[in-house]
Amino acid sequence: VGEAYVYFTNEEASKLIDNDSINTEGIRRAEQDGIIFIDEIDKVVSRGKSNGPDVSREGVQRDILPLVEGCTVNTKYGNIKTDFILFIAAGAFHIAKINDLIPELQGRFPVTVTLQSLTEEDFVKILKEPDNAIIMQYAALLKVDKIDLKFTDDAICEMAKVAFYENENKENIGARRLHTVMELLIEDISFNACGNHETIEIVIDKQYVDEHLDKTLRQMNLKKYIL
Repeated sequence: VGEAYVYFTNEEASKLIDNDSINTEGIRRAEQDGIIFIDEIDKVVSRGKSNGPDVSREGVQRDILPLVEGCTVNTKYGNIKTDFILFIAAGAFHIAKINDLIPELQGRFPVTVTLQSLTEEDFVKILKEPDNAIIMQYAALLKVDKIDLKFTDDAICEMAKVAFYENENKENIGARRLHTVMELLIEDISFNACGNHETIEIVIDKQYVDEHLDKTLRQMNLKKYIL
């Protein structure tokens, strides 16, 4: 009876919802307040060649152009007009150039902004402030194996410093560098965690970070000095 009561309650509650009104409101919000972010647009930039993959890249740009200019897109919820949707594109233009985009598409992105690399302070904020920060994720994973993992403030600052150092001297991969730092830092802890013991508290401080990351990460990448 209890299970049947829940089933009938959910069924009656669903009858109170007007799906047509929800779809109409959703389309209105998408058309008036929608924001579309196009990432890695540099991957479709042509290099000025008239054959090979450049032809396909230019074709992708021409497919994107009507959406940015404004057209009607047919979806399962109804037709959506893209005239008032804000389009934002981003890419790593260290090899390709923005000027290599087709002129029509360039004109639809009139505001160009160059982003700066992440600083040590940015890495500290990324490690501490988000609700699903990476140190909290690893702490939650190890808690399953009865390990209470904690980080001191000086350890977080040192991890940020190492991540910044590696991005500056090797390939700059942004905040993804923190995953590499974390994996190397707690490699021994993760390998030895078994859960067949009482809860163990492990505090990672600056000394721990220095001992586990100094030899592995702090090696200058000499490749950039080779002519």
